Amino acid sequence: MTSASDTTSAGRRAQFEALRRLDDPTRLLMACQMSDDSREVTLAGIRHRHPQWTEPAVHAELMLLMLGRDLASAVLGRLPRRQ
Repeated sequence: MTSASDTTSAGRRAQFEALRRLDDPTRLLMACQMSDDSREVTLAGIRHRHPQWTEPAVHAELMLLMLGRDLASAVLGRLPRRQ
């Protein structure tokens, strides 16, 4: 894991200690929220780069990025044509 360049080692230790004190359901919820946030940022980036794409094409691109072409094709059946 890389360290943030704007965080001191004492600050990093304090952050890890605080995270260790959290119960498992809270840590799982945080992980799920980070995953959701990451997916939303990625979708926003795809939409920004390709404003003419339909929502199915945007979501297909997300699947391509996350899963690769073979698995995305298996999941989606057929990948939408890009415009």
